[in-house]
Amino acid sequence: MQTSPHKMKSCLKYFTLLFSLYFTEGAFRCDYKYSSKTKTWFKFVSLPANFTDARLRCALEGAVLASPTTPEILAEMRTIINRSYPEYEIFTGIHAIFSPGDFNAIEGTPLSKLPVTWAKNEPDNKGNNERCITLNGNGDLADRRCEETRPYICYHAESGQTEVSQCGIDPEYYLDKRTNKCYKFHTVPRNFSRAFMACAAEGAHLAIINSDLEATVLRDLFGRYGDHTMQGNFRKDYAFIGFHDWGELWDFRTIHGKL
Repeated sequence: MQTSPHKMKSCLKYFTLLFSLYFTEGAFRCDYKYSSKTKTWFKFVSLPANFTDARLRCALEGAVLASPTTPEILAEMRTIINRSYPEYEIFTGIHAIFSPGDFNAIEGTPLSKLPVTWAKNEPDNKGNNERCITLNGNGDLADRRCEETRPYICYHAESGQTEVSQCGIDPEYYLDKRTNKCYKFHTVPRNFSRAFMACAAEGAHLAIINSDLEATVLRDLFGRYGDHTMQGNFRKDYAFIGFHDWGELWDFRTIHGKL
């Protein structure tokens, strides 16, 4: 995937400011907001997603699907909900996907140890298939089907000072001076949709070959990675790039809609 260092400029300016103001707290991504009360970075995602996609999107951004693991985090999550969509429930990271009835936050904290209360008439385990937990603006929980869609909050706990390069905070991106673009080779296999999501979550996009020079850059990048660096049993002699037929056979265009 690729991104432009120019696209990173607004973020980098923000990171520079954060290093000045919050040097002891460190910095994370420019689309997250820092809470000094919880020493945690939060991002409210208003576009509803099912639990699986919400969890994955947060993880791809280097964060976690938020759960009210402390009274302070619960208060912050309630504030975010009431400021954004007070009538909505949001998905939390509390789930019982692996064992029905055994609810735990993604970090492993059992539901019984969380500072939370249930909404009226909850939990009801409707249809014997409600294995994910939502939170409302009152701070009350409800059990819901994981396949339903809800907004959600990603969070990133403070972990000290974050190094920022010309390509952002992900150390796997590097700036190729031949094209003045940042690139990252993903060794974890994904289908096209998930590959697109992974790049978007990192503030980038699937690489598009715009010139013979860029083709050379991508070929050189691919050549740095042997089969042993890629996880799983799959063809390792090709990689997805940002071209797709957009549902019409052989009508290949870039992911930005260009021929």
